[in-house]
Amino acid sequence: MNHAVEIEHFSKFYGNVRAVHDISLRVKPGEIYGFLGLNGAGKTTTIRAMLGMIHPTAGQINVLGQPVGPAGQGPWGKVGYLVENASAYPDLTVRENLEIARRLHTVESPHAVDEIIDRLGIRPYANRKTGKLSTGNLQRLCLARAILHQPELLILDEPTNGLDPAGVVEIRELLAEMARSHNVTIFMSSHILTEVERLATRIAIIHNGQIIEDLDREKLLRYRMQQLEVQTRNQPLALQSLQAAGYTVKPNGNESLYLLDQRAVTSPEDVAVLLVKANVPPVKLALKQQNLEEHFMQLTGAKQ
Repeated sequence: MNHAVEIEHFSKFYGNVRAVHDISLRVKPGEIYGFLGLNGAGKTTTIRAMLGMIHPTAGQINVLGQPVGPAGQGPWGKVGYLVENASAYPDLTVRENLEIARRLHTVESPHAVDEIIDRLGIRPYANRKTGKLSTGNLQRLCLARAILHQPELLILDEPTNGLDPAGVVEIRELLAEMARSHNVTIFMSSHILTEVERLATRIAIIHNGQIIEDLDREKLLRYRMQQLEVQTRNQPLALQSLQAAGYTVKPNGNESLYLLDQRAVTSPEDVAVLLVKANVPPVKLALKQQNLEEHFMQLTGAKQ
């Protein structure tokens, strides 16, 4: 299977400073791949290497089937990107900046600029100089420039920087639609886990320059799944009774039982009735959702 992105044993050192060490990953076509980590974890270094902006100390990177090499080697006509801080020509208008991008990418349609202006909601600012844009609208302009030429692969570093909550939702829906309807592969880094979690079909967590966990769709679904937490005064008997009734139960030591079945989540009252009839009435019955953010914080030691 051809992958949109293949990174094999990539390392980047600056003198004695290790930015990234021996990471490998593969991104499938049409996948939304979340690349998560604390500030300084190595996210931007990896993205800059993917785009040929820096040279690896070791390892190999392929993008859309082509090796990324010196002198700008790579399939850049099929790639859109936004790396680090959004920037544009400050003395040119929004429209003029996008027109330059249209010509650089040899987009033939004369309507492409107007279409992308409307798609990113920046019509009111089309003739405003970009140096006078708010941070959020500058971010929208740079996202518009990244997708103007309808790329096969979109590489985004902190894509929601500066956006208000409504703008974050809007961009999330735009990216999801691009992946779903046009099979665009999206590789996005962020330190805001909750936004990436809502969008990504797969997530890798990088910490101190190394990938410490890779969460596929199945693992992500488990984190997103609601569960029913049950506590009684006799947990072994409660476990026996629930399993006898056909519930899938995951004990958590001696503290709680977690019911994974959808019927337990939608009808917790049936669980309560069952336990009362079994002479182990619940002292606690609560809907819980596994918290990927807490897992991330534990994994990276961020709380410390």
